[in-house]
Formats: sequence, C-alpha cells, structure tokens
Amino acid sequence: MKVAEQVVLVTGASSGLGAATVWRFLEAGAKVIGVDLRPAGAGIDGNRGDCYLHQCGDVTDEAAMQAIVDQSLERFGKLSVVVCCAGILHGERVWGLNGPASLEAFRRVVDVNLVGTFNVVRLAIPAMAKRPDGDHQEDGGLVVLTSSIAAYDGQIGQAAYAASKGAIAGMVLPMARELGKHQIRVVAIAPGVFDTSMMQAASEKVRQPLLAQTVFPKRFGKPEEFASLVEHAVENPMLNGCVLRLDGGLRM
Repeated sequence: MKVAEQVVLVTGASSGLGAATVWRFLEAGAKVIGVDLRPAGAGIDGNRGDCYLHQCGDVTDEAAMQAIVDQSLERFGKLSVVVCCAGILHGERVWGLNGPASLEAFRRVVDVNLVGTFNVVRLAIPAMAKRPDGDHQEDGGLVVLTSSIAAYDGQIGQAAYAASKGAIAGMVLPMARELGKHQIRVVAIAPGVFDTSMMQAASEKVRQPLLAQTVFPKRFGKPEEFASLVEHAVENPMLNGCVLRLDGGLRM
C-alpha cells in the first residue's frame, strides 16, 4: 500500500507512540483520524478537515468508537489502516506490603489495553472491508496492535500490564488468519523501553538498569522509530500474522 493514499485511525494519538505515528502519516500525505481522551497533541490542528480529524473518545466505549469509525468514513470515504496505541501502565505486586493487589486496578489495565484494543479492531474491520468502487489493490488494509516486550520479559509488579500485552500478542495470528479473506493484514509491534513521557518521569534508579541491559543502541527508543516501523508495515505486504520486537536487543 502507498502510505499517501491511506486513511489511518490512530488511538492514543495525543502523546508518545501514537502522536509520533500521527505525525509520520500526516507528513507522508495520508489522512488521519486521531483518537484519545485528551485533545490533539502539541502542534497538531485537531480539525484540519482536509487531512486530520481528532476525536476525543474512550477505546472501551462501544458507542463512542462506532461513532468515530462512522465519522471517519463520512469525512474521508474509507478506512484502510488502524493503529492501536492507547494503553495504560500499572505497577503492583500480586501480594505487596499492603496485602493482595487491587482487583479493580488489574481489571482496568486489561480493560483499556486489551478489551479497548479488541473493541477498536472489531468495529473498524467492517469499515476497512468496505472498499471504495474501483479499489482492486491486492493489499486491502492493515491493523497494527501495540504489544510490549513485557509480554515476554515481564518484571515483578507487571502482572496486569504483561498479561494485557501478552494477550494482544496472542490475538495477532487468529485475527490475521480470519481477515486474510478480506485482504486485511494484522501485525503487532512489541516496543522495548521508549523515551515517552511515562519513562521520562521515571527515576534514574529505574532508567539506568534498563539502559545497561540494552544491547545496541545504548539508549531508549524514539517514538518516531516506532512510527517508522508502522509506516514500513503499511508498505510491506508480506508482514502479516507476526509480532515485531522493537527493543535494541533488550531482554529485561
């Protein structure tokens, strides 16, 4: 697929990996719908009718997400790429100093990261399969999910986060097998530690061991490097049914 011809829906669009993805596709000439609980990120006009539409919405809200998908079709005529970056992080030991972990917090992480991702994809697929007349290209669409290396290398206190990201990795192949008949591909990216606002707020005690375990380059990932891989996935039709680690060789 040629990036400039695509209509792309990005969740978690106001910061971090999602914001970088929005910028990457806008610069490449695509039309983008950004979804987040917050307003559009810095420097992005949230209502550029020609190429960008920002919608405030909760990925776990069925009615809200359906309305956003419908508006995407109304505004841009099609939907060809979905990039799910919305997610939250929670750290808590299963049995800590204050007793058992919060079941409510565990449910919230799984609800946003996993159920929210599934909700967006299941509502977007009918729109992606509804291709405009005259569109006979072999590659009909792409879904990009955001997993994490925590799916494989989860640390103490990451039970909820690792469970949600491991489940996302597990959805990729079944989805790819099902959606292949619609010429829609599904991949996931499993980022390592990226230099987003969440990591910038971490203490040096947390940051330094992670840097020490990174093979090369000896730094945290840049959000634009995540966005670059998303762009490549759009352009490379043989990427399907797989989880791509993007971590500089880090094994936590």
